[in-house]
Amino acid sequence: MAEKPKKKVVRVETDASNPPKKPTWKPTPEAKGKATKFRLLAALLWLLAIGGEAFAIFWVLKQDPINMVILIGSIVVIGILAISGSILWKKANRADPAPKSDAARFFFQNQLGAIITIIAFLPLIIWIFRSKDMDSKQKGIAGGIGIAVALVAMFFGADFNPPSVEQYDDETAVVVAITGEDLVYWTKSGRVYHLCEEASDVQRESQDGIIYSGTVGDAHADGKERLTLKVDQEIAQCGFEPLDDDADAEDDEPAVEPSDEA
Repeated sequence: MAEKPKKKVVRVETDASNPPKKPTWKPTPEAKGKATKFRLLAALLWLLAIGGEAFAIFWVLKQDPINMVILIGSIVVIGILAISGSILWKKANRADPAPKSDAARFFFQNQLGAIITIIAFLPLIIWIFRSKDMDSKQKGIAGGIGIAVALVAMFFGADFNPPSVEQYDDETAVVVAITGEDLVYWTKSGRVYHLCEEASDVQRESQDGIIYSGTVGDAHADGKERLTLKVDQEIAQCGFEPLDDDADAEDDEPAVEPSDEA
């Protein structure tokens, strides 16, 4: 039998001088302070929601007969507290997001509102359906309302498009590449931010008639989701030099979107 030719094995090593890029974006002290305040308020509201759950389980459901008005009222109040806390928590995450590179932190920080909602409702709903002091009709009404309110609160608690440090890094790099500085513009009523105050979308009448300016981080902290998708249009309107093909290739934004609001 002919001897098989010996194959050459070549070891491939990663260039240690060019390690993977780490996120560099950091919130300003003002944004960090705002995020901390929002998180503390959110935590307080969530604690009140869980306290309301304990009140409903250990007092309302212990009464004989059970007062359905107080029980349903407690469920609604718990839902309002949970939703309010989640809204504040999301605002904090936009001012001070988590890095995607830390998968566990990224998940829990962005989905904490939904997790807290489960904690604030699931034991109460189970207790309602297992109660021996309520008939089937009462259980159906209270349990159904509890499930409905919990689902609404979970919807507000979950973040389906969470921000990340990497996203802010990429957006800042694009803005600086086009304008030469980390400075963008937006209106209070719009969902996105823009490259200059002369952009047509910015010039639309806003609710308060004011055009705001600041860094990419400032825009996100004020509730803006991302950079406008009309980048090419605004480059022309603002008088900036077009990006080269390599810069365009690095842009992860989707190519088509129906419309962009100011």
